[in-house]
Order: sequence, then C-alpha cells, then structure tokens
Amino acid sequence: MNLSPRFEEALQYAALIHAGQKRKGTGDPYLAHLLGVASIVIEYGADESQAIAALLHDAAEDAGGRGRLEDIAARFGDDVAEMVAGCSDSMDLPKPPWRDRKEKYLAHLHKAPERVRLVSAADKLYNARALLHLHRVQQENVWRKFEGGREGTLWYYHALVQAFRRGGSNELVEELDRVVSQLVLLAGAPLVNLV
Repeated sequence: MNLSPRFEEALQYAALIHAGQKRKGTGDPYLAHLLGVASIVIEYGADESQAIAALLHDAAEDAGGRGRLEDIAARFGDDVAEMVAGCSDSMDLPKPPWRDRKEKYLAHLHKAPERVRLVSAADKLYNARALLHLHRVQQENVWRKFEGGREGTLWYYHALVQAFRRGGSNELVEELDRVVSQLVLLAGAPLVNLV
C-alpha cells in the first residue's frame, strides 16, 4: 500500500488534536500510541482509510466527541468517521461508568464491520503489549493506573478476545490472545475469575 498526502494530513490532524496528551502509565506522547496502532493495522493488511482511522481512533472519544466525529467525516470521509465511531466506547461527557462502557462496547464488537474490528483489534493489541511491558517493569503497581483495576482490566481484555473471535478470528486476534494470556499469567490471575 502507498500512503497518500491524505494519510499525512490525518497524521498532522492527530498530532494537533492530541497535543499535550500523555499515555497512562508511561507519560509518553499520545501520538506514539496512534502511530503504533496505525503500524499494526498496516502490518495486518489495512487500506489507507483504515490506517487513517487508526490514527484517529481516539479522536472523538478523547478529543472532541460528536463534533470531532463530524469534522473527521468532513475531512477524511464517512468511512473513516464510521470506523472511528466503531472504535469509541463513549463520546459523552461526562463518560458513563467504566464497566457499563466496556460491556456496551463488547456487545457491539462482534457485530461491527470487519473494517472496524481490524482497527479496534490493533488498538487493543497495542494496549495489551504496553500493559504487559508496564507490568513487567512496575509489577502490581501498574493496576492503580487503570480504572478497572487488576480484575476489571484483565476481565476486559479476556472478554475482548472472545468478542473478536465471535466476529471472526484471524491472526491479529490470535496475537491479541497470546499477549493477553501472557498478561494473565504474569498477573497471576486465574482465568476462571475473568468470565
């Protein structure tokens, strides 16, 4: 795939709207996450619109809500905006309670179009890899940074793998499962408690 100036425009747009935002747990610039997710979707066969959606997947949820989504549609097309919406667990402020948002997202995920699931799974894989690394460095202290805590976060990642599989498994989903399994093992959480 060749990336056009449209991708470059999306990268600049993402850098602008997420300027100053940092990653939970590391303090890294948020743009590093967006680039990582875009890299994963490209690695797993995305087209340019999916790569752009990967750059913008958190824009509506974390940087502007429905107004931001409308702007994305105007700039990058309805297809990109639909993928961004499909990757968002809430565009409301204040956000609904954490568990409610996650359960609602899981319920929609297996029915979401394959294009959305690819971007979402790439996001979750990036996050799971980052969490696995943080756990190795910070050990149990890492869970304090996550609203769901240890049990809730592990439950969510385990449930994500199941939801993606219901929508249709592929190598990306299987890689997510491998990383989540390592995380569960490292955290010492019995899988029976995660359902």
